This record gives sequence, structure tokens and C-alpha cells, in this order.
Amino acid sequence: MDSEFPVLPDVRPGYLSRLLPTEASDHPESWERGWESICKDFDTTILPGVTHFNSPHFHTYFPTANNYASLMGDMLSDAFSCIGFSWIASPACTELEMITMDWLTKSLGMPEAFHHSGPGQGGGVIQGSMSETILIAMLAAKQRIVEKHNLNQVDSVSKLIAYGSKQVHSSLEKGARIAGTQLRLLGGYIDGKHSMRGEVLESAIKEDKAKGLMPYFVCATLGTTSLCSFDAIDEISAVAKQVGLWVNVDAAYAGAALIYPEYRYLITNWNGIDSFALSCNKWLAICDCAALFVRDSLDLLETFNVDPLYLKHQYKKEAVDFRNWQIPLCRRFRSLKLWMVLSAGI
Repeated sequence: MDSEFPVLPDVRPGYLSRLLPTEASDHPESWERGWESICKDFDTTILPGVTHFNSPHFHTYFPTANNYASLMGDMLSDAFSCIGFSWIASPACTELEMITMDWLTKSLGMPEAFHHSGPGQGGGVIQGSMSETILIAMLAAKQRIVEKHNLNQVDSVSKLIAYGSKQVHSSLEKGARIAGTQLRLLGGYIDGKHSMRGEVLESAIKEDKAKGLMPYFVCATLGTTSLCSFDAIDEISAVAKQVGLWVNVDAAYAGAALIYPEYRYLITNWNGIDSFALSCNKWLAICDCAALFVRDSLDLLETFNVDPLYLKHQYKKEAVDFRNWQIPLCRRFRSLKLWMVLSAGI
């Protein structure tokens, strides 16, 4: 159906307020009687203002096509009205997410340190957007260095500084603002391919330490938004490991390429990587699904765990509660669509 409409609607800001009532009716019709008029209103007022991201003529931003398996998963998720903040709130919601995230790590060739079924405390969790994954990683990195050095939350935290290349996504800047830390975007590329290299990061760290700042976080990008350039992740993680920086890999755009073994040269050494995230709504065609993988989930628990009485349950020591791996409390049953897509091999 999307191919029948222009990609960009021919409307001006405020168009819808001129077509719909200014307030809800005090005497709404029953759903059975009102369905026909609602559909008519949708066709004449809502549809003309929709940008058709699924259109074959859509060539803006990034691939956003959805597929039938993902749509079915979303329909079932909405039907269940799941609020899976803890294991007991919906056991299948938590356990299916753990299983499908492990499927994804294995498909990407990630080491067992990032598997729920692995030997450590690692694992994956689904977030609503890539911006959330970066903010979560930054806040966890901030908490780790605050506890390690017993920093004053007001004065010393303002000296913390994060790094990224000038091609990094704008969500890193937003994350630094929310975290209350400084951010330095690095230029001076060595190879002319708009890739942040280890040497550039190392030089910046030395300069900032000399100024009394405390480097704590670096975001390397696997497929930048503007140029699809690739940072030298192995070099960056090696430098970061020497000084104790949290390394986050923003693989929103091109991370799914690691499914193909011939592209895994982009990351050959995972040892220095603390978190890795990719956007499933791009190459995997699963909307509203950002996959975040962490090496040590205890970093998230120490940052986000708040444990009131009404959220406790008898299986707390045995089960994972994903509310402690994210900023919101409630969460949707997003793993259903990931499970359906991966099971169908689409």
C-alpha cells in the first residue's frame, strides 16, 4: 500500500488541528457503530499526513522497512499488554529475550562473554532506541569510575570526559549532557577515511589528563550516520584498556553486517569492549528494537537497581529482572518479533 502514496505528505504544520475536533466528544459512538466513521476519518485526515517509511521509494535517513514476521510479533506483543519489568511479571517475556539475544550474539560472532548462557555476567537486553543504549552505557561507565575512585558526585564528576569522533551520532552529545560530564569530539584523522584511530584517542587522553580531567568513556562507531565510516575499534579498545576507559561500540547502522564472516575483520579483538549495540530496525527490518550487549551486567545493576518491596519476588536470586538493565521500569514484549524474524530466517 505504501507504494501508492507519495513518500512525503503534501501538508503544512498544523494541518491536522484544522481537520479534527479540538476536544474529545462527550458522547462517543460505540466501537461497532463508530468503526466506519473512524476508518473514514483515518483515510481523509491521518493518512494524508503520514510519511511512508515502508515505501519502495523511500531513500532517506536509513532503511526502515518492516517485515511480516516482525509485524506479527508486534501484534501479539500489543495483545498481551505485557509489562515485563521483572521475571515474575512475565516469565516468557524475560526468558525469550535472553534466548533470542544469545541467538543474535552467536549470529554476529560475538564471544561468550556477551552471552547470557556464557561463563560470566554478560548478556543482551532490548532497548527502545540506540540513543537509550548510549545513555545507559555512559551512566554505567560514570557510576563505575565514581565508585572506583570514590568521587564527589558534584565537583569531581564535572571533570569526567568522554570521547567520540566528529562523525559520531548526536545521541552521544545528548548522553553526555544528561550524564553531566564533558565530551570531546576528535578530528585529526590519520588514514583519511574519517575513522577515529587509536593514536588520536591516546593523544587526546594525554592532553586532557594534563588539564586535570578524568577520561572515562569512549564511543567507537561501526558505520557512521553521515558517511558510513568505521572507527579503528581494535586500536581504540587497546588504548582505552590501558587507562581504564569504558569502550562502547555504536554499531547502529552496520553492526548487522557482522552476521557475514567476511566482515568480522572490523572487530577482531573484543577483549577491551564493554558494551556493543546495534539497531535491529535497519538491516534486520525489526522496528523499535535496539540490541544492547554488555560484558558485565553488574555494572548496570549497580547503576539502575532500585528494589522497592512491590517489585520483589521469590525468584530474585535465580532470575534476571531487566528493569535493572534500563532506564524505564516497564518494558514491552519486544523479543517476540525478534524471535519470529530469526525463527523464520527472514
